[in-house]
Amino acid sequence: MEMKLKPRARAAPPKRRHAWQILEAPADEQASEKRAQRPPRERRIRQRAWHILEPPTGELPAVEPLQETAIGPELPDEATVHLVLDLVTRIGEVQMASGAGASDVTATILALTRALGLPHCEVDVIFTSITVSCLRGSELPPVTTLRVVRSRSLDYTRLSETERLVQQLLRNRISATDAYTELHRITDARHPYPRWVSTLAWGGMAAFITLLLGGTGWVPFISFVISAVVDRLGRLLNKYALPFFFQQVAGGFVATTAAITVVNLDIFDLERPTLVVSAALTVLLSGLSTVSAVQDAITGYYVTAAGRMLEVVFMSAGLITGVGAAISMATQFGVTRAPDPTVPTPGVSELHIMTLAGIGAAACFALASYSKVRPLLVAAAAGAVGAAAYGALNILGYNPIIGAFVATTLVGLGGGVVARRLKVTPLVVAVSGITPLLPGFATYRGMAELIEDGSITTLMSAAAIGLALAAGVVFGEFLAQPVRTGLGRLERKLSGPRMAGPLNTGRRIE
Repeated sequence: MEMKLKPRARAAPPKRRHAWQILEAPADEQASEKRAQRPPRERRIRQRAWHILEPPTGELPAVEPLQETAIGPELPDEATVHLVLDLVTRIGEVQMASGAGASDVTATILALTRALGLPHCEVDVIFTSITVSCLRGSELPPVTTLRVVRSRSLDYTRLSETERLVQQLLRNRISATDAYTELHRITDARHPYPRWVSTLAWGGMAAFITLLLGGTGWVPFISFVISAVVDRLGRLLNKYALPFFFQQVAGGFVATTAAITVVNLDIFDLERPTLVVSAALTVLLSGLSTVSAVQDAITGYYVTAAGRMLEVVFMSAGLITGVGAAISMATQFGVTRAPDPTVPTPGVSELHIMTLAGIGAAACFALASYSKVRPLLVAAAAGAVGAAAYGALNILGYNPIIGAFVATTLVGLGGGVVARRLKVTPLVVAVSGITPLLPGFATYRGMAELIEDGSITTLMSAAAIGLALAAGVVFGEFLAQPVRTGLGRLERKLSGPRMAGPLNTGRRIE
């Protein structure tokens, strides 16, 4: 019996779908979604192109403000802010009064404010005032403090102790309150030496400068006496609050008149009486802030540089006025003999005498400025370097301006590298190192030529030498920065293993 098999029903062929149809949703689902999203015909509003570009004019929902909307740093309480600002401005006042540059004062104040919890401060330093403003965020107004620099004096012990206090604050070894008390103690303290010690030091500086210029015999002694008398006269006039310009006039007049009197009375046998006047003028020029004026001009603080340079020019003009008045008065009285403004060129055999004289002059200046033993010794070394370099270049026949620049560059370089490692303020080293090289002789010679011939060539040369001295010190300090950084890295690399005691790894002010 045969079984008939029914043929299998053929299935319908599947619909072919293109590639773009695979990624699309089913047609019925797409249609339903479009119908659901489509607004009713009566609510549809036809928008034109300019409708899209117009801002909405309807009522907008109010935006709830955030709970924390203050922007800016979180600072201590207001009393602490005022204490810190007063502290840093007083420290800046001590630095400015001692002859520090405006860039140094600004950097010190910014470092202190950051270390004491005020990260956002602005500092404005000019010749006579210091302004510090602390930003307190977007909700509170800034706090601003102004400090006026009223008096200026050379007390390098006060400056050194203030620098040591700054180091302690940066290393978090003393609180702001204790530092404020310590700063009051520093500024109210008496000088470390009596006044008469400073007077003897000014006289000793004049004596050593005459040796540096080739003086012999009675010349150093006469220079010592005249400069000591001029210093006591200046202190007497200062008690009566006489302006410093007239004190310079009196000093130049007394020094020149005394030298002319000694020459004409023939009491002492003086081979080179001009050196007596030159030494006294150098002593009177040493207190001017020439280095700081040039430093401010180079670092971009032109207002402070202009004020300081005007002070230097004005005080030098007072000195020149006194010298000119003494020479003119001597001519009116019929004095026939005056100190001849000439000096012999030193030889190679006198180089060691010039070096020793540079040591003595720089050490006496540091002592007259109330420096202690360690800064005094470093200043003496700087004076030796400057005098030896200047003497050698002078013997080789180089221009005095070039010799002054090269010699003081070496002073600034050595002082910048060595002074901070010996915990000595570099300003003390720089000013003491260039003091023996100040153009006192060129100033007297230029004044004599101006009165006799009306020529100002030598006076302009003296001014150029003074600028070269200051610029060389600043350039040497600039060259010392990479050397000092490299030595610091080498010191940290070779700092172990320790044999005894902890290693002081506190960060120094660079």
